[in-house]
Amino acid sequence: MVLKIGVIGTGAIGREHIDRLTNTIAGAKIVAVTDVNQVAAQDTIEMYGLDAVVYPDDHRLIAADNVDAVVITSWGPAHEESVLAAIAAGKAVFCEKPLAATAAGAKRIVTAEMASGTKLVQVGFMRRYDAGYLGLKEAIANHAIGAPLMVHCAHRNPTVDERYSTEMAISDTLIHEIDVLHWLIADDYQSVRIDFPRNTKQAREGLRDPQIATLKTKNGVIITVEIFVNCQYGYDIQCEIVGEDGIVKLPEFSNIITRKSGQLRQSILADWKDRFTRAYDVELQAFIDALKTKGEPTGPSAWDGYIAAVTADACIAAQTSGQEEKIDLEEMPAFYR
Repeated sequence: MVLKIGVIGTGAIGREHIDRLTNTIAGAKIVAVTDVNQVAAQDTIEMYGLDAVVYPDDHRLIAADNVDAVVITSWGPAHEESVLAAIAAGKAVFCEKPLAATAAGAKRIVTAEMASGTKLVQVGFMRRYDAGYLGLKEAIANHAIGAPLMVHCAHRNPTVDERYSTEMAISDTLIHEIDVLHWLIADDYQSVRIDFPRNTKQAREGLRDPQIATLKTKNGVIITVEIFVNCQYGYDIQCEIVGEDGIVKLPEFSNIITRKSGQLRQSILADWKDRFTRAYDVELQAFIDALKTKGEPTGPSAWDGYIAAVTADACIAAQTSGQEEKIDLEEMPAFYR
């Protein structure tokens, strides 16, 4: 059985996923695409040699009889409408983050999915499929370091473009730590504070960079995350979990080591896509496999998208207030347990 996929959005990440669904992922075929830029959509199917229809909008693509499941890679604020349309049509949907632009939007998706009676939504939090994070998860589950007490993380980019804002450090960057950390330690967030160190000279006018988020969980774990998006030297993701009996750390990305001219050298990645290419492959394959074997996605759920949205909203509030902001999460419905 080959699942027939419709892709909404043919920008950078859309084309990446189209490439992997066409050339890497087994068991799926792209039969439909759409984009607000219809020329870009047409160019994309020609670029990848797809036997696919270009639909004028997301609603008509979702309604198409030959589309079994939907992959959403459009502009973030458009995600909610497309996800709700897919749920209404009873079609499984893989949605890149964010699930919705607001916590209220994410809650509407949760409500619609529960009303449908079937789990249909998977959110594109790819770090859960990264070998390093899976190793951390296994170490915690096996009590290798005892109960987690503290988590120290860094999310560094060499640079960002002129459209990047102070708020995007939360909604586009920290959002990955927000999801993967609550999954790693199986604990809900309770509060957050954002602090701004001295601004780097590399940040353009109006952008506050770096930032430090301090999150506290219901079980008392304290998490610090450095977000530094103009670090210049490369794309660098760090995570260290301090437990009662020891420490586990995310491994360095594997690159060759060169000994030459009295120096020991190892290159550092510059592009986030290179760091998580394999994780993207694994998460999409898992989405396809779960639909074929279980009839529903088994990856990060709409509820996980809701947790991320509520937490991100509190982080953005903390950027402005300078105070510790409470994170008010509703109790997880039995539907998602």
